[in-house]
Amino acid sequence: MSASIGFLFVLFVARIPALTLQDIDGQATDFFKSGHTNNWAILVDSSRFWFNYRHVANVLSMYRSVKRLGIPDSQIILMVADDMACNPRNPRPATVFNNRNQHINVYGDDVEVDYRGYEVTVENFIRVLTGRLPPGTPRSKRLLTDDRSNVLIYMTGHGGDGFLKFQDAEEITNVELADAFEQMWQKNRYHEMLFIIDTCQAASMYQKFYSPNIIGVASSLVGEDSLSHHVDPAIGVYIIDRYTYYALEFLEKVQPGSNKTLGQFFKVCSKQQCISTVSERTDLFTRDVKNVLVTDFFGSVRNVELTDLPHEGATYQCSTDSCDTSTGATVQEEDTDTTPNSLHGYAFTNLFPVPYTTTK
Repeated sequence: MSASIGFLFVLFVARIPALTLQDIDGQATDFFKSGHTNNWAILVDSSRFWFNYRHVANVLSMYRSVKRLGIPDSQIILMVADDMACNPRNPRPATVFNNRNQHINVYGDDVEVDYRGYEVTVENFIRVLTGRLPPGTPRSKRLLTDDRSNVLIYMTGHGGDGFLKFQDAEEITNVELADAFEQMWQKNRYHEMLFIIDTCQAASMYQKFYSPNIIGVASSLVGEDSLSHHVDPAIGVYIIDRYTYYALEFLEKVQPGSNKTLGQFFKVCSKQQCISTVSERTDLFTRDVKNVLVTDFFGSVRNVELTDLPHEGATYQCSTDSCDTSTGATVQEEDTDTTPNSLHGYAFTNLFPVPYTTTK
């Protein structure tokens, strides 16, 4: 009996195909296909006044989602034009809710607003994008991206055909926005960009884009209004917009490492749900959005490949107490090494400049 089991086992193993170097290279290319090494988000609410409560709830909800999926505050630029949490009309001070059930306070205890109130201007927004800020500007107000940064830009407020209002006092046009993105591309300030805007006639804001590697998503077509979702009777105003409501409903089901794609994200709000036509622009983007992970923009997931094959670049070779990151260097392992056996003899490919430490 045992001999027959052994014979069957040998037959099973013999049928496993051997991987060639070309196969492994192909798998590695697919694994690291996004090409980015870091994620940033710029989240903008351009409206003030109590009756625009929903726009603050929109942007804070998106802020909560990207933080949950791994983008740290140091890589989020949050611009909020009014402080609804401390508004004297707010029946629950220090809170902002995006649902009348009031299950989630999206203002939370750890919101870091980088530009607030009258700091939220067209000039400051353009300066953040292009990096043309005064020398004394703190790091927390700077977009410190590079040519390997995937950037998510989310904007909400009142808009029209070819413009978005800021503070009901000024406007940014689609031409100005397109030119700012081109400056970013020329200055190597992004690798890929996802631009989302929730406003009336939103699609007009991406019509003038001409820079590479940009996806545009709009909550409404030209000539259409973007509508709010529902009122909270306790607060007395609409508290979230329709498109953002359904986008967040989708994002709440996304976890770090999720396989959900932008192709699925584009379908979050049908015409029946949004009462406007959600549209996308993908002609400037080189990858198929059906294969682009949501976490390539909404999260901060870094892929690390563990391999036992020789690598011609820098490697991490770890002992119990340290890692030597120099090319070709070897750290002798002591007899008391507690590194897990599965890590012995492996090199960590240094495709991303992040330290690696073993955990006990």
